[in-house]
Amino acid sequence: MSMIFRQVVNKLQGATRQALRYCTIVENQTKAQDIVPIISEVRYDDESTLYQKPRQVWLENLDTVKEKKLGFVTLHPQIFAATPRIDIIHQNVRWQKMYRWVSYANTKTRAEVRGGGRKPWPQKGLGRARHGSIRSPLFVGGGRAHGPRSPTPHFYMLPYFTRVAGLTSMLSVKLAQDDLHIVDNLEIPTSEPSYIEQLMEERNWGPSVLMVDSYDIMPKNISLATDTIKHVNLMPVYGLNVYSMLKHDTLVLTEKAARLIEEKLIFQFNRSDSRRILAPFKINQH
Repeated sequence: MSMIFRQVVNKLQGATRQALRYCTIVENQTKAQDIVPIISEVRYDDESTLYQKPRQVWLENLDTVKEKKLGFVTLHPQIFAATPRIDIIHQNVRWQKMYRWVSYANTKTRAEVRGGGRKPWPQKGLGRARHGSIRSPLFVGGGRAHGPRSPTPHFYMLPYFTRVAGLTSMLSVKLAQDDLHIVDNLEIPTSEPSYIEQLMEERNWGPSVLMVDSYDIMPKNISLATDTIKHVNLMPVYGLNVYSMLKHDTLVLTEKAARLIEEKLIFQFNRSDSRRILAPFKINQH
């Protein structure tokens, strides 16, 4: 009985070795470089002083509905992996809302209200308080004292580096929440809006998408396809802002746009004329 059991165990061990040897052969035949080529890897000048390693993001395509991983894109950690500052994001959003808001509430003063030109009663002799017009703010139907006068803008300027920090915080939040996608370009094979909707559904993007390119002249097909879709918008890099990124669920950047954003923001962090830039925002205490 023991001999039969030993033979069965030996056969099972031999079958296990064959399966493992077959898997090893298949794994050695396929190299990782053939499957995932490194598309865009940049060596930054300040890598020796960075506290974090550059982030690696998949480079995707838009020419097919099904997602294809074209390679890796390295992103600067100070731009796309900064510590999210919710307070700075809120300051940027409030600033953008306030400079777009103009109040048109308006009230009439005593000079603008119709009537009231005659003195209501004599100055003296009746024992009543002296008045010169029934359109005084003291009377019902009179003018309004210190009321709102239109148009009233609510514009104020946010400090320069607070705006820069808002962009880095918002980009980092999008990357951390897996709502940031890097594509090679914005070329799509058709101008039908259904293609964009299928692409969003297939790739599990959010209901609203913001696509950013390095140049303000977008490809023809994607411009026509997104023209009738109100929740998919196109934007050049120079128009990128915190409010638009927060309003859209998914942010799609082209590789050139991501590199341009890095270049612009890294320059702002290391510019030597920061005192001149911050001078208009300094509070005068004299």
